[in-house]
Amino acid sequence: MAATIIYGESVREEAEAAVEGARLWLPAETLHAATGWELKPEGLCRDEMCIPVPPGREPEFVRQDAGRTYVDFRAFADYIGQPYASDESGSIWAFGESPEELRSQILSLEAPDFTLPGYDGREYTLSAFRGRKVLLLLWSSW
Repeated sequence: MAATIIYGESVREEAEAAVEGARLWLPAETLHAATGWELKPEGLCRDEMCIPVPPGREPEFVRQDAGRTYVDFRAFADYIGQPYASDESGSIWAFGESPEELRSQILSLEAPDFTLPGYDGREYTLSAFRGRKVLLLLWSSW
């Protein structure tokens, strides 16, 4: 079954993904292109960081099928506390920012840039106010 993987700014159609209930098995050889993670002997790695597969739980994360290696990326996301969502059929999966990415953003003390309409109809971009104090007042009727 094909699945669309949304990871960060990347959207990728994985034709050989295997969705089984709440499990998302991705071929190890396309895992890096879809998510930035890759399967190595030391675990699942992204850049210089590697997270070992928990001893005794390997079948939850990695399996062999017809001579190919698959990784249950949904189980891995659960393991590292990465948020995700999928549609009912499992054909679309979206993964939020991983905890280490969120942590580095928080520690930087720098808000992400965004643009919002003002009450006067003009658009305002946060970065245009860099170096000045800004008060954001948000309101909604719901």
